[in-house]
Amino acid sequence: MLSSKGPGGADGLPGGAPDPHRGPARPVRPTTSWFAAGFTLGLGATLAYVAVQTVLRIGSVLTLLLLALFVAISLEPAVAWLARTRLGRARLGRGRAVALVVIALLGLLAGFLALVIPPVTGEVGALIEAVPKWLKQLHDHHSFLGRLEDRYHLISKGRRQLSSSAGTAVVGGLLGAGHVVINAVFSTVLVVVLTVYFMVGMEQLKAFAYRFIPGSKRARAVELTEAILVRVGRYMLGNAATSVIAGLATFAWCAALDVPYPAALGVFVALMDMVPVVGSTIGGVVVSLVALSVSFVIALGTAGFYIFFRLAEDYLIMPKAMRFAVDVHPIVTVVAVVIGGALLGIIGALIAIPVAVGIGIVLDQSVFPRTDAA
Repeated sequence: MLSSKGPGGADGLPGGAPDPHRGPARPVRPTTSWFAAGFTLGLGATLAYVAVQTVLRIGSVLTLLLLALFVAISLEPAVAWLARTRLGRARLGRGRAVALVVIALLGLLAGFLALVIPPVTGEVGALIEAVPKWLKQLHDHHSFLGRLEDRYHLISKGRRQLSSSAGTAVVGGLLGAGHVVINAVFSTVLVVVLTVYFMVGMEQLKAFAYRFIPGSKRARAVELTEAILVRVGRYMLGNAATSVIAGLATFAWCAALDVPYPAALGVFVALMDMVPVVGSTIGGVVVSLVALSVSFVIALGTAGFYIFFRLAEDYLIMPKAMRFAVDVHPIVTVVAVVIGGALLGIIGALIAIPVAVGIGIVLDQSVFPRTDAA
């Protein structure tokens, strides 16, 4: 048999020239060693672990950052409207608009504190004044507290508890409560400062985010983003309207039945009602407990009032307001709130509906038209 290889080279052509019918020769790739592959895999796994741990450690800060961004986006329609308002011949401007919005929010906060602090201060002062009287009654064998002391020896038991490990636990609990209060104040200040920065630089922030989108798709992305921001603003207006209704109903009920602090309780319920699903329930429980100081019948009636109001809010007020504001089905609203609350707690429940609105807009205007046309 004759070999296909000629004397001139391996491919059968003189001078070792490659055969044009076989195509270009394939380059030989260097073989990666097991050590290099293992090192690369281990380095990637280590970096992934460090990234996950870093996100978990700063999770609370990221949650506050997300809350501040959500508040800034919610207030964006008001800021934009004020910025376009003309003051004489010139427009008001974004900086002055943000300042007016911040002043209005601080005014609302000051009004709430003015309603809450005096009654709380009065109750604390009354409690401090009552402590010496209670101690005196403990040593009076004819009083109710004195008879309890003679039977159960409350003072000696309390001293032993404070001198033992339980006393250390009590002190630790007080320190822990103080730490919680300090963290709450710090978180509130941080959210307020970040919200102001976000409101001032919202236009620059949006322009910076749009630059990550290819130019051919940027106009569509800007259109979708602006539609989402408008819907979020409408949602906040609808949520604020239902919260005002809840606060006014609470004030009217408490004032009619002589429940203490009707104005403060009305503002508290209005703020709690901003949190979907669970907020009004928490507010109703607190008001019912305060009504217990009047009588058990009044507290029971208050609980029944809030059960009725909750049903009316869930099936009459909230669906109509939310459907007008954001056009979201009530089932989607409930599912979004449950998932958001499971992921991020109260903050997740607060931002769940706007996130669901944004996803719905993207699906309706970008995804579903493509699938329908396919």
